[in-house]
Amino acid sequence: MATIDLGKGMPAADLHDDKPVAGSFGSEDVILVRHRGKVCAFAGKCTHQGAPLETGLVIDGTVRCPWHHARFSLSDGEAVAAPAFAPLDTFTVVEKDGVVTITGKEEQTRATPSTRSIGKVVIVGGGAAGHACADMLARSGLGGDVTILSDDADAPYDRTAVSKDYLAGDAERDDTALPEPGLGRGPAPNVRTGVAVASIDVEGHAVVTADQDRVPYDVLILATGATPVTPDTVKAADNVFVLRTLADADAVKAAAKDAKRAIVLGASFIGLEAAASLTQAGLSVTVIARDSVPLAKVAGPEVGKFVQALHEEKGVTFHLDCELAQYDGHTAMLDDGTAIEGDLLVVGVGVEPRIDLAKAAGLKIAEKDAGGGVSVDAQLRTSADGIYAIGDIASYADPRLGHPIRVEHWVHAQRQGQWLARSLLGAVTGGYGDTPFFWTGQYDTSLHYVGHVAKPDDGRIEGDVAAGDFAVFLKEDGKEQAVMTCGNHDEIALKKEAAWDAA
Repeated sequence: MATIDLGKGMPAADLHDDKPVAGSFGSEDVILVRHRGKVCAFAGKCTHQGAPLETGLVIDGTVRCPWHHARFSLSDGEAVAAPAFAPLDTFTVVEKDGVVTITGKEEQTRATPSTRSIGKVVIVGGGAAGHACADMLARSGLGGDVTILSDDADAPYDRTAVSKDYLAGDAERDDTALPEPGLGRGPAPNVRTGVAVASIDVEGHAVVTADQDRVPYDVLILATGATPVTPDTVKAADNVFVLRTLADADAVKAAAKDAKRAIVLGASFIGLEAAASLTQAGLSVTVIARDSVPLAKVAGPEVGKFVQALHEEKGVTFHLDCELAQYDGHTAMLDDGTAIEGDLLVVGVGVEPRIDLAKAAGLKIAEKDAGGGVSVDAQLRTSADGIYAIGDIASYADPRLGHPIRVEHWVHAQRQGQWLARSLLGAVTGGYGDTPFFWTGQYDTSLHYVGHVAKPDDGRIEGDVAAGDFAVFLKEDGKEQAVMTCGNHDEIALKKEAAWDAA
């Protein structure tokens, strides 16, 4: 199908409200959108991973990416919701005599920096939440007042690539780097890597590093993330790896170079992504899990069987309904007596929130059934004045569900960080309530999950799960609270996210 040359124009009658139209201007892909009577033009690909925005949705003054649900403002192309940070290029448009024509690219002009002062901001953690919060503050001109203290040796990077593209060998290490906070607009935050925080002096409004350096703050944001769980049966063994950081992935990749067989313990999303990546890297992979069906507790048995079939088609072997009794670095012994040879073992059985710092500072910790993280209110404030918690550690009251939850999704953590930055700047009112969203890649198949259900008690299916074209609606306490989609049903996830955000 020929691309519309929008430099030559298109009939205005063919451009309908809130329906993006794809075309080109010179060598660039662009989209046209008519919204509230105005026609605007933007670069046609999402700045996150290049998704075609003509297949996205226009909702509430934004265009939403069909792949990973980033959002861009229709007023100026600004990236207003993660996982995208860079704005879309904008173009000048003329509508005359029934024809809409792009006449050129506009010079990038962004919002005037905030004049609001919030004092010195210290963010503990350089992961999804911490980076996104620092970025939004820096985009508003306050980067010089922000310090990130990260115990990771690497500068902020995209953790979703650790178990996917980077581990599979489809991306280089440098490709995982997140954009510099603030995108070069004004002063950049001070990002200090390899710095562990030992304690918080709540009364003195300072954090103390492991090197006894005191870092004062007016606003302290805890974004310490989570740490992988490792069962006692494998803690002392050689050739055992977790998969959380870039350094973890480096270690797995190094071990995989001389390996032929890999064992993955756990059929979680991270475990299955690792299994797919190691298979793509040429290893024979066995997955061991206590579950009868992978992912059934999260997405229902139908989706779990579908994902298991994807892996089995690639040669992955599953040992389900069993426990790992011992791994000596070469052989895994299961509780049923089965022996499995493996040159390395990757543990993917889940994570725990890193709340030791908050607990030692006397901050309120949520009960286990509320997520067991740091308890925060609707503004993401902890029990101590001037201290906030975001990301994997935050147990917050979800306004739609009506009870506290703690969410371990990458994009959700980023959006919490962005919302908190806007809240500190006085740009939002009310409380945090974005609908959780995540995606997982299993070989060439992508699954999208919107909403939150701790333990689904029912599922309604549209489409054909076995064919990889479906939507599964998951219930909690009799009410649909989440949906997982695949294939041609992915638009449902976009629409559900927007509807639940507005609820």
